[in-house]
Amino acid sequence: MNIVIFGPPGAGKGTQSNFIVEKFQLHQLSTGELLRKEIKNNTALGKEISSIINSGNLVSDIIVSDLIEKYISDKIYKNRLIFDGYPRNLNQAKNLNVLLKKYDQKIDIVLKLSVSLQTIKKRILERKILEKRIDDNQEIAVKRYKTYENNINPVIDFYKQTNLLKVVNGEASISEISDEIRALIESIKG
Repeated sequence: MNIVIFGPPGAGKGTQSNFIVEKFQLHQLSTGELLRKEIKNNTALGKEISSIINSGNLVSDIIVSDLIEKYISDKIYKNRLIFDGYPRNLNQAKNLNVLLKKYDQKIDIVLKLSVSLQTIKKRILERKILEKRIDDNQEIAVKRYKTYENNINPVIDFYKQTNLLKVVNGEASISEISDEIRALIESIKG
């Protein structure tokens, strides 16, 4: 089973992904983690990624796709991935389908955590205090939320057309969200 999970920054994607990984023995694939791993390992690609990020640009879809393909092509992860916050645009969504098909796989369910900007602001403030994250402040949270909402709509529409999209109430408690997600996943497992 391969799963895509979406939600704006602060929606709880990471938290819910961890529960899904544990409950269903899947592997979480976060593009941010993949990029940071390349940089940390000081690979040639890592140096290129670091340079791109440090200049304030976004890493290209091609680089991200190459990193994703390493995992999709590995038999250890076959049909056992949860894509956390990926794909982020329509090209990435289409490319992900092509890559999965190439390795005889598919997306089984797409989960969208639906959360209001007001809730995101509150959570970001709490996260800043608890996790001491430098990138968490109201101004950045609002900007990231709006960017996410603008960019994600074509991807959401793409997955609506495939009948894979399930919208989850991201305003609920962590355990309620987790229960709803578990029920949705179990319903497609049969």
